[in-house]
Parts: sequence; structure tokens; C-alpha cells
Amino acid sequence: MRTAHPKASIRAFTLGSRLMRLSRFFIDAPLSLGQHDLPEAQAHYIGRVLRHAVGDAIQLFDGSGQDYLSELIEVGKKTVRVDVRQALEGQAESPLHIHLGQGLSRGERMDWAIQKATELGANEISLIISERCEVRLKDERADKRMAHWRQVAISACEQCGRSVLPIISPPVALTDWLAQVSADLKLVLHPVAEPWASHPQPKSLAFLIGPEGGLSDKEVALAKTHGFHAARLGPRVLRTETAPVVALSVAQQLWGDF
Repeated sequence: MRTAHPKASIRAFTLGSRLMRLSRFFIDAPLSLGQHDLPEAQAHYIGRVLRHAVGDAIQLFDGSGQDYLSELIEVGKKTVRVDVRQALEGQAESPLHIHLGQGLSRGERMDWAIQKATELGANEISLIISERCEVRLKDERADKRMAHWRQVAISACEQCGRSVLPIISPPVALTDWLAQVSADLKLVLHPVAEPWASHPQPKSLAFLIGPEGGLSDKEVALAKTHGFHAARLGPRVLRTETAPVVALSVAQQLWGDF
């Protein structure tokens, strides 16, 4: 059984009459009841960093939508063995299905956008290559960045309690993404568009957000030909990493689970 990253968060559970705060870990393999060995990196983090001991309870999830209450039955320098005792219904996903098309940006800005979009319930995040993108990824570097961004999403799920990971789709040209994305409502954010208008409640929503330099007028016009409505969130121009936080928060408040 493999885990993607030795990082945990704390989540409260009521078990019987006790309120338990459990360290939470993603396991990158199907979980089942019974005993399992966790990998060395996980063992170090659980035993040396968190200083858990035999008998402590932890929470595991595998992205299937279920969570698993587990007990540590062996804690060594290089190995940790758990007994998965109980399968629980995981955190429910928002009734609003959100597909975020996020323009590629540099370094921490991209990490921030993916992290916050995950916390705010995005179901799929597509990385968009547009006219003003300054980031170009090829071959091995692209693979490393995709693995890194998936880990960003995993860590966000560990922290916020989500039991299902969002899909992080590889970088795709804007024209290709526009041709294939499907949703009840499609919005392209643009600082000179009309304010966000009222729309009938959708079951699925696609957002298009440009990179650091924004989308060109030509690209916004192209998005409109594919059924997107141009909209702005307010009087101030938002950074590329701020826009998804605001947009997803508003959408979840209007049509989701906020």
C-alpha cells in the first residue's frame, strides 16, 4: 500500500461518547478492513514527527469517498503497521460539479490556485495554455510538475476533510479545452466584462480563468462562441491565483454547499 505524501491534518470524530481528533492520511491504493503496512516515509512522519504510539487512532482515505478509522499496532523506525477497523462515509461532495480551467502561472501562484480550488470543492482542474502564458512545460519537467500539483491537491484534501480527490488534468491548449468542456453553465472571468449576472441554478459549472497576463479579447470572444458567458467578480482586478478563490466561493454560496 502506497501513500503519496507524509503529511497529515487533524479532523474531529465522535466515536461512542468520545470526541476524537485524528491525524488524517491519503493512501494511494484501495483500502480494506484488516492489517496493512504503511511505507517508510509515512512511518517516519507518524512515529518521529507526530510521535504517535501503538494504540493511537488515525484516519485514512483512498479517494473512493470513504474514510477508514484505523489503529496503530506497530510503530518502528522504518515501518508502521495499522489495523483498519471501520469504514465510514466520507465527506459529501458539493451538489455543484465544478470544472476549473486555470491558466498556467509561475511557481507558488499555481500551487495556491490548485490548493484553494481543492479546498473549495472543485471536482476537476484543467491547466490551460493560453496566449499570455509564461510557463512552458515539456516531457520530464511536465511529469514532475503534474506529480507536484497532484500532491498539492492531496495535501489540501488531507487538511480540509475531502474524501475524493479532484482530477488534475495535464496542460491543454485553450482552443482544445474550449472545444471539449461541457457544463450547464460556463463562465469566463474577465476584468472588463459585465458584472456576474444571475443565472438559473446549474448542476455543473465550468470556470475559465486566465494566467498572470490575463486572457486576450480574442480568447474571451472565442470562449463566447463555445457557450461561455463573460463575467467579472467586482470592481477590482484580481490576480490569477485570487480569482478562483473568489469565483468558487461565490458559486458555492449561490448553488453549492456553503
